[in-house]
Amino acid sequence: MRARRALLYTPGDDPHKINKAANLEVDSICLDLEDGIAINRKTKARETIVDLLPELDFGRSERLVRINPIGSSLIEEDLDAICPIKPDGILLPKVVSGEHVEWVADRISKLEKQSNLPEGSIILIVIIESALALVNLKEIATASTRVEALIFGAEDLAVDLGAERSKSGWEVFYARSAIVTHAVAFGLQAIDLVNIDFKDLDNLRFSARQGAKMGYAGKQVIHPDQVHPVQEAFTPSDEQIIEAKKILDEFYKHQESGRGAFALDGKMIDAPIVKSAQSIIQRAKAAGKV
Repeated sequence: MRARRALLYTPGDDPHKINKAANLEVDSICLDLEDGIAINRKTKARETIVDLLPELDFGRSERLVRINPIGSSLIEEDLDAICPIKPDGILLPKVVSGEHVEWVADRISKLEKQSNLPEGSIILIVIIESALALVNLKEIATASTRVEALIFGAEDLAVDLGAERSKSGWEVFYARSAIVTHAVAFGLQAIDLVNIDFKDLDNLRFSARQGAKMGYAGKQVIHPDQVHPVQEAFTPSDEQIIEAKKILDEFYKHQESGRGAFALDGKMIDAPIVKSAQSIIQRAKAAGKV
């Protein structure tokens, strides 16, 4: 699965911002048709994306589009316009059940067929942003093989809960933990919450490091200045990579000699430590460091 250390939202109705995002070397760029777009600009945003996405060089960045939610009356127009231009993936907001995911996945399949696109070429990333979605996490995560990641929509969830947002984030910590747990359980990536104060880079770095330690694969960002600190936080350091390689080298040597757990530099190395080292190398490879 590809690296999604930073997922940058860009208004779909702003060609200047889309062009700027395409040159940022960010893992994932999401052209927005939903919350970032005024009601009277939805059609303009859709037309802008249809014009720019096939023509603009996004480099190595993943090209995503966040559509409007089921029940909005706009979702069918969004899918009918966006799928034929073959984005890498669709972000589905306001999901509350597996049925929502299944409906969108089926419609994408029909549009792929109509557009002579390979079946399954457009992936789905699902945003969890309500209490109902949280309690239905298992069915949402397993509703379609198109789903590659779950996104934590902390701001909308807090509103739904009637909770007051804080820098510490304890009011949404249960949800933050539940989402990454379900993602890992079902072989998906988890993308962490947005830091809406894009000027507070110190808190951004803290939040990103915390998310990485919890097991998140990446984080949503809303401003170009957030891209580098976030991608750095989700990239294994040189020291971590060296240590992981050392552990794995010793592990393979001991396996060949028929030994399991072993001591290295005064520490006992067993299966969980080896698995952690393997994860570090996998993340480093996805980030292009190995």
